[in-house]
Amino acid sequence: MQSKATNVDEYVASLPEDRREAISALRKVILKNLPKGYEEGMQWGMPSYFVPLSAYPSGYNCQPDQPLPFVGLASQKNHMAFYGFCIYMDEALKNRFVENWRKTGQKLDMGKSCVRFKKLEDVPLKVIGDAVKRVPMKKYIKQYEEQLQQTSTAKKVSKKRAATKKTAKKKAAKKK
Repeated sequence: MQSKATNVDEYVASLPEDRREAISALRKVILKNLPKGYEEGMQWGMPSYFVPLSAYPSGYNCQPDQPLPFVGLASQKNHMAFYGFCIYMDEALKNRFVENWRKTGQKLDMGKSCVRFKKLEDVPLKVIGDAVKRVPMKKYIKQYEEQLQQTSTAKKVSKKRAATKKTAKKKAAKKK
C-alpha cells in the first residue's frame, strides 16, 4: 500500500503502533549500516534508501527521474516488507543472506527482492544490517550496470534469434 507521506518520519508516524515499532527498528538498523553516499527518502510511497541522482544521474532504468533504489521498507495490507534490491543482483550476497537468516531459525518468506514478515520478532535484524553494509555505493552501481548490460544483451540476442527463426520459416515456405 503506497503512503501519501512526504517523508520517512511522517510515514512511520502514520503506522499502527506494532508496525511503527517494526519499521522503526529496521530503519534504525539500515541507517546504522548504510554505506557512505546512499540517502534516505520516500520512493513509490515507502521509505527507501537509494543512490542519489547527484551520484548517479542516469537514475533507475525503469524511471530515470528516480534515484537508483538500494533497499526499502513498506507496511503492506497483510504484511510488512524489506526490499533488498542489492541482494538479488549479487548471487553470493543473496546466498549469504538466506543462509544467515536460516541459521537464526526464523522463517524466511522471500520473493525476488522482498522479505515479507508479520512482526518484528520474525526479523533477524543483524542479518538485515549485514546485507546492507556489504554493498558500498560504487560496487552497487557497478553491479547494477552489469545487470542492465546483461538484460540489454539478452534482449538483443532474443530479437536476433526471433528474426533468424522468422527468416528460416519464410525460406522453408518458399521451398514448398
